[in-house]
Amino acid sequence: MHKRITIIQGHPHPGGQHLVRELAAAYAKAALGAGHELHVIDVATLKFPLLRDADAWSAESVPDTLREARHRILWADHLVIFFPIWLGSMPALLKGFFEQVLRKANHSLGTDPAKGVFDVKALEGKSARVVVTMYMPTFVFRWYFFAHGLKSLERNILAFAGAAPISDTIIGMSRHDATARAKWLRKLTALGRKGA
Repeated sequence: MHKRITIIQGHPHPGGQHLVRELAAAYAKAALGAGHELHVIDVATLKFPLLRDADAWSAESVPDTLREARHRILWADHLVIFFPIWLGSMPALLKGFFEQVLRKANHSLGTDPAKGVFDVKALEGKSARVVVTMYMPTFVFRWYFFAHGLKSLERNILAFAGAAPISDTIIGMSRHDATARAKWLRKLTALGRKGA
């Protein structure tokens, strides 16, 4: 079954040879090749302010520069979010992006202005996959740090807004050799073909 997929590329650096960008590109190429519809949101290329108080989150509209991104999130059947783990969690720019597109006030975007995105479960009916890279071993992230930065996104943002099921792909020791890199690119290619 073909899906509508939106990739959210959360690496805050818009260029360079970052593994997380290579993985997203492999997924996207395979998904398009398999006939899925696809849109990519590259957070690093977007201009938007950071929210600084609760009143802005609950009363102001989504910035014009993020309306298309929010539309592509609502359009999708499946979201795939890519980012590197920094200080145990997602980069600040990606967190700021989610705070903006999932803010309570969504005037003129098809959401009841009296209700927030979490109140109306705007991500209900959508599945999600989160792909993260990190320099530490995966088992250290999972068992010592309890994967708190990943769980925060999955539980407190995606699931809270209604997304399910939510899967993750955790890639540790991301400064690894070419053989390991090729293995992960093959894995993301396979996931892209399936739209998983």
